[in-house]
Amino acid sequence: MVTTTRPDKDAHALATEARAYSKAAWRLLPFLFLCYVAAYLDRVNVGFAKLQMLSDLAFSETVYGLGAGIFFIGYFLFEVPSNIIMHRVGARVWIARIMITWAIISAVSLFVKTPTMFYVMRFLLGVAEAGFFPGIVLYLTYWFPAARRSRMNAMFMMGIPVAGVVGGPLSGWIMATFGGVGGWSNWQWFFLLEAIPSAVLGIVTLACLPNNIRAAKWLTEDEKRVLEANIQRDDAGKTHGSLAGVLADLRIWKMALIYFCCMMGLYGISFYLPTLVKATGVESALEVGMLTAVPYACAVASMFFVARSSDRTGERRWHFAIPAALAEIGLFVSTQMTGNIPVAMLALTVGTAGMLATMPVFWTYPSAILAGGSAAAAIGMINSIGNLAGFASASIIGWLKDITHSTNAGIYCVSGALIFGAVLALLGTGRAITASRRVAG
Repeated sequence: MVTTTRPDKDAHALATEARAYSKAAWRLLPFLFLCYVAAYLDRVNVGFAKLQMLSDLAFSETVYGLGAGIFFIGYFLFEVPSNIIMHRVGARVWIARIMITWAIISAVSLFVKTPTMFYVMRFLLGVAEAGFFPGIVLYLTYWFPAARRSRMNAMFMMGIPVAGVVGGPLSGWIMATFGGVGGWSNWQWFFLLEAIPSAVLGIVTLACLPNNIRAAKWLTEDEKRVLEANIQRDDAGKTHGSLAGVLADLRIWKMALIYFCCMMGLYGISFYLPTLVKATGVESALEVGMLTAVPYACAVASMFFVARSSDRTGERRWHFAIPAALAEIGLFVSTQMTGNIPVAMLALTVGTAGMLATMPVFWTYPSAILAGGSAAAAIGMINSIGNLAGFASASIIGWLKDITHSTNAGIYCVSGALIFGAVLALLGTGRAITASRRVAG
């Protein structure tokens, strides 16, 4: 279904609206994108550190999997409170607080010596980062109506694959270059150096991020009125309720389950892509880093084109389900092609591109039915429950690898979750997960 322009707007109003949205997109999205690149690097850099850290500290795959996953326990416990606080105190201070604290904890992780220390630092990193992703998803609903939201989500969430494109070669270079410098192992330098961008961006957030449309000094008064009117119109008819109401809404629990399946795939890839690439026969840490950039580079394109198509047509379910199914197929095929580097990399690329293309489309679901404090609570709840999959996927893959001496069994579990999520999305009914005809602001 095609998004149309409101017929009651004259040429001047349309020009004002177009100019306002262009300003908002260019002022906000590049900066939020950079913040997410830094966030994702700090969250999953343990996947590269693993290549040397396990042997240095004599950690088993089970210890690694539990440590990688325990991040999400802290994340789960503090996600909803963090999002509610941000809705009340404003994004500028709260997002800055999140970024600075997670940068400090990520850097301090270089002093890990024992499994217990590893678990504690990963848990604290989850506590520190809780609220960042759903906070930004919520923040974008303050600015952009539903008809524009999938594209805006995609521009922000492209931070994930770009973190892979940039982080793969960067991580490989750090791992190959810094070992032994100053008496530190390469993975210790890795944690320190990759925390610096987050700290810097956290400080910049205090100066650059307006809390809402009204606080944006770079918009004219006419532009502010247009954007505010569009958001008010978009929110009309949506649910404005309590946290108890959100917890009792079966639609939200269904979305959380779909997102859990989605995240099983994402974190299975994020924490184990370097390991999967190495399993194809690549030995050099630098080469592993370079090759992990390929799937993420393709995911940038898949996220953009799927999100644009979804916004243009108004269709959501199939735009989620088809990429999820392709992700499952890609991951499964990659396990069957160990030793055949070109085919295995092609399969991993399809799996990664499909997986990441689901995310911008998914996050149009909760904002289609909720607004205000309800949206803050629901987005935080969905994200916190969904991200428990990070704990589940990392722990399951690590445990099964210790038992079977292969990542294949764990990847099969991840692939099955993706298919289940796709089926749930297709069976979904109601305004949140069916095609809807929207009128642009």
